[in-house]
Order: sequence, then structure tokens, then C-alpha cells
Amino acid sequence: MNQIHVIGAGLAGLSAALSLTAAGRTVIVHEAGPAAGGRCRSYFDKELGLRIDNGNHLMLSGNSAAKAYIKEIEAEDAFQQMDSAAFPFMDIQSGERWTVRPNKGRIPWWIFRADRRVPGTRLSDYLGMARIIRFRDETPVGDAMRRGKLYWRLVEPLAVAALNTPTQEGLARLLGAVMRETLMRGGAACIPMLPKQGLSEALIDPAIAMLRSRGAEIRFNSRIAELTCNDGRATALRGPDGPIPLQDGDSVVLAVPPWVASDLLPGLVVPDAFEAILNIHFRYEADPSGPLGEAGFIGLTSATAEWVFIKHGHVSVTISAANNMVDDQARAIAALVWPNVVDALGLPAGLKTEMPPYRVVKEKRATFAATARQDVRRPEPATNFATNLALAGDWTDTGLPATIEGAIRSGRTAADVLLKL
Repeated sequence: MNQIHVIGAGLAGLSAALSLTAAGRTVIVHEAGPAAGGRCRSYFDKELGLRIDNGNHLMLSGNSAAKAYIKEIEAEDAFQQMDSAAFPFMDIQSGERWTVRPNKGRIPWWIFRADRRVPGTRLSDYLGMARIIRFRDETPVGDAMRRGKLYWRLVEPLAVAALNTPTQEGLARLLGAVMRETLMRGGAACIPMLPKQGLSEALIDPAIAMLRSRGAEIRFNSRIAELTCNDGRATALRGPDGPIPLQDGDSVVLAVPPWVASDLLPGLVVPDAFEAILNIHFRYEADPSGPLGEAGFIGLTSATAEWVFIKHGHVSVTISAANNMVDDQARAIAALVWPNVVDALGLPAGLKTEMPPYRVVKEKRATFAATARQDVRRPEPATNFATNLALAGDWTDTGLPATIEGAIRSGRTAADVLLKL
């Protein structure tokens, strides 16, 4: 029987494998590491004595591909059930707190309610924000609307989180693509989807179990070091145990980071500039009835920390577009961030000098830089290298920035390319 080799067991590879096995195809997944998930996984940290996620990912109910993926792997119960959209914020400099609460319907009457919108903003500000979805050119987010309170207190934090790129360079059209599917569709499309436990338990382990139940083979520690193409076909792989010939009718999904893809396919144009993400985990049990209790997270402005999440036995902080900090010493980063956490949690100021045990996780090439120069380097899933080869990954041309939604969509699209052969 013909086989499809999926190289890479991150979300893109798992998504492709699920689509292929659902269509009755025989699939072998090759993962270079000892575990699946890529940048979206959980592990036990010996230093903290806790199971942590390697990063924080916030999915929303408008992420249709992610929701379909979760349904397919039967993992709906692995997520917290929230009834409405609520995005709490705090300005660290002033101490002011507010919560953005979009109403469920598409007509945004929430912008007329002072208790639902960003304080100090006007109706005209929101009209300016809505225009972001119209951009199709190379305009950066920073030039897409007036830089007033709405920009600094909502748009800029959301843009940096979504694009993982400073707003002076991050493309407005990519932010607009995210907004069209979430904020512009109303609060019903903006309900946060947070795992009850970890990312692996919610998104990865159930996918592996589903694939195995469909007869897929998952090979860990199976690094593919070479991909041979001849006469417009992928004809062989080289794994840790030697060559893997591809028979007529066999095909390949290449779902690896862009720098790996370009090594395996010399001449493939891929994004070559990247942005870092820092995640700082503090072993501190936050009070669930405190300021973060309703949503489980908070966005910060005028701070080093950008997003703070309450987790089991610890508090986790994310700093995006962190190329300017990624080479700093871990202790220096944690020391900058911990006072922000104290303020966000509403703790006594004296605790700012009592930093708990921490772990700083640095993803130096977390995503491609969402700039005009890099966006044009994103390849289509089908390539000229081989007709039986498809690319997957959030760095391919999905029309979205590098997000979970983009990764899952790319896997489905790659599978569709091969299913049409």
C-alpha cells in the first residue's frame, strides 16, 4: 500500500497526518526529537519541580481550524469552558486596570459602553482600528491607525502577540487577517480557549493517540537527514537507520522549521529572519480569586512583561518580539519581570524583592519576522521540486502570521495537495 511520510510532528505535521489518515491513507510520522509538539508542548522541569509549557499560546473561538482539530482529536474536554470574551489589562506605570469585553454579536455595541471598552477612547478610535482589516499592502501596524490610547492599550499588545514582530515593522495585513476571523466577528469569535492542564495534554497527546488508533506509525528520534528528488519526484529519504526508498505512489509532507526545509531542499526560498519569544515561569501559586481569576491571564502595558498567565503551581509570563532581550542572562530577565507579576497579581509591593524559583525559556527563532520582506519569502504548499511533496508549517503562505491556527491550516492544506494526486 502507498505510504505518506510526514516529516515533523509539530502541529503542522500532526494536522497533515490527521487529514491524511482520515482519508484512509497509510501514514508514517518522523519526529527528530523524543517528543511531539515542537514549540507547542509540555514537559517536567526538574528545577521547578513542575510540569510547564514551553510557551504560552492563546487560541480564540474564532480559530476555525484549531477548533476542528480539537474536535477531531476528541479533546474538547481538555479546555476550560468560558461563556464570553474578556481581556483584562493593566498599565503598570499608572496602576490602571480595565477589561475589554466584546459583545457576542457582530454589531459592536460594546464600543459604546465605557465599562467594556478601553478607558479614554472614542468611537472614532475604533473606526480607525476597524480599517486595519482593509490593508493589503506593506503598511506596518504602527502606521495603520492613530497612535492614541486604543493603539497603545489594545492594538499594540495584540499585534505584538499575534505577529511576534515590533509594530514598526509588523504587517498590518497579517494582523488584519487575524482580526477578520476574531474581533471583527464579535465576542462569540473571541472567547479564549485555555487548556485545563498543558499544551501537550490538550493538543498533542490526543492527536498522537488518534493517529495511532487509525494505524499511523509514529517514529520518534527519527531525524530525516536527506530528501532526494529526481525527475520531479521525491524518491528517497535518509533516516537514522539509513535510506528509505519511496515507491511509486508514495509521497511526503515536509513539516519542519524553514531552515531545516531549506537544508533538505537546496534552493527553496523560505523566511530567513526570525523573532524570539521569552517565557518566564515562576513557581508561585496565584490566588484564583485574585485579579486574574476571571480570565486566567492579563495583558500588561508600560511593562517588560506582556502577558501573564496563571497555571497549576506557577505563573507564566510571555514577552514577544524579544530579539533585543534574548541574549540577556536568565536571572536578569526574571528580575525585570517579577515586579511586573507582583503588580499584576495585586500582591504587596514588598514581594518584589522576594523572587521565587524561576525558569526562563528562550525560543530564539520562535517565528519568522512578520515583515514585508519576509512575508514574500513564504512558499506555497506545492513546490516545483517534486509533485509528490507538500510543505507545511506556520511559515508557509497561509495568509496568517505564525500562529497555532496557521500551523494547523497549513497541515490540512498540505494534505489536500497530496490527496489530489
